[in-house]
Amino acid sequence: MTAAQEDLVRAPSEFTQIDSPRVEDGAAIWRIARDSEVLDLNSSYSYLLWCRDFAATSVVARGADGAPIAFVTGYVRPDRPEALVVWQVAVDREHRGRGLAGVLLDALTARTVGARGIREIETTITPDNTASDRLFTSYAERHSAPLEREVLFDAALFPQQDAATHQPEVLYRIGPLSA
Repeated sequence: MTAAQEDLVRAPSEFTQIDSPRVEDGAAIWRIARDSEVLDLNSSYSYLLWCRDFAATSVVARGADGAPIAFVTGYVRPDRPEALVVWQVAVDREHRGRGLAGVLLDALTARTVGARGIREIETTITPDNTASDRLFTSYAERHSAPLEREVLFDAALFPQQDAATHQPEVLYRIGPLSA
């Protein structure tokens, strides 16, 4: 984590802490995802499960009142246990533009690289999602880690009603990461 990010983490007006999500956070995380207007919204039930089953590979930033204001969800790939897949990243509208997503991504990987042996990050991003492209490109630069991109899921793979509007999902693979 850079000095600037440490300052952001400590800024009490911004948020009070970064920690693992709890089941009770599921509804707030669902609302943040919904309100992002760019994420594929999963069912509210899936966010509850995520907070229960993948809390060790996910993080939330909490506001002064303790409620989530941002999150990163992730999981370890079963067939590649050294790879952390970042599923979703979202910041509540009023807290955007302050580097919070990068702080959360750094905090999550700092936790999982040492404790879980994570050596690389994977995520998928559609070509029109410039904010996510910048987030993960700058992450790779901050950590001096190579970044590879390739189409993982072509638009034609999505169900017919989505194929006309869904862009391809480009796999970003960042690593190797060091502890």
